Amino acid sequence: MSQKKIVNITDSITVDELAGALNLPVTTLIGELFKNGIVATINQRIDFETAVIVVEELGLKDVELKKKAKADVVTSRLQKMHEVSENAKPRPPIVAVMGHVDHGKTTLLDTILGTKTVSGEAGGITQHISAYQTERKGRKITLLDTPGHEAFAALRQHGATLTDVVIIVVAADDGVKPQTIEAIRFAQNANAKIVVAINKMDKDTANKDRVMAELSERGLMPEEWGGDVTMVPISAKNG
Repeated sequence: MSQKKIVNITDSITVDELAGALNLPVTTLIGELFKNGIVATINQRIDFETAVIVVEELGLKDVELKKKAKADVVTSRLQKMHEVSENAKPRPPIVAVMGHVDHGKTTLLDTILGTKTVSGEAGGITQHISAYQTERKGRKITLLDTPGHEAFAALRQHGATLTDVVIIVVAADDGVKPQTIEAIRFAQNANAKIVVAINKMDKDTANKDRVMAELSERGLMPEEWGGDVTMVPISAKNG
């Protein structure tokens, strides 16, 4: 019988710390908390009881959480930090893909990941936040796909608060729409870096300049026009 791994925590622990202690991607933990009605960011603290429930829900039978005095836990963490400081690696950046419904967010993610997510969505519309991890140039990146339909505003806002970078997808043949504006606001409120993907450039009615003009009216000035926002014309469908 294998010995259980003991994880010592105090009255509370951050989501990032618990994920590290359990050797799980932080997105897995955030997703499990979300299923239990708890919207948590990477640095948010959860109490001991919640941590126990999450471990049970994840079926981690080889892990046991134990409550310890704060002084003991701090000492233990400082020792571990000293041991691994030289080999410490930065966490993968979290990138949320946002935009108006049907502007091609999930198709873009499918192209990046080589999957077929969009074909499995109800009506081709993302209904929840999905997390994926990929690797580019030897570095891991966590990607969040957020729903674009107007009914899912709360999920989009939560997605924005979790991220370092927000990719806002705008269809070149449709321009800036209500959920585009909303995504810009969420990203700005979360102080996330914004990158714009001007999608569907393969369409005959695509108009990149119109999209850039509409975005500049919303405070996103393209680098091409002397601003600081990267805007990339793409065709997610054709890769």
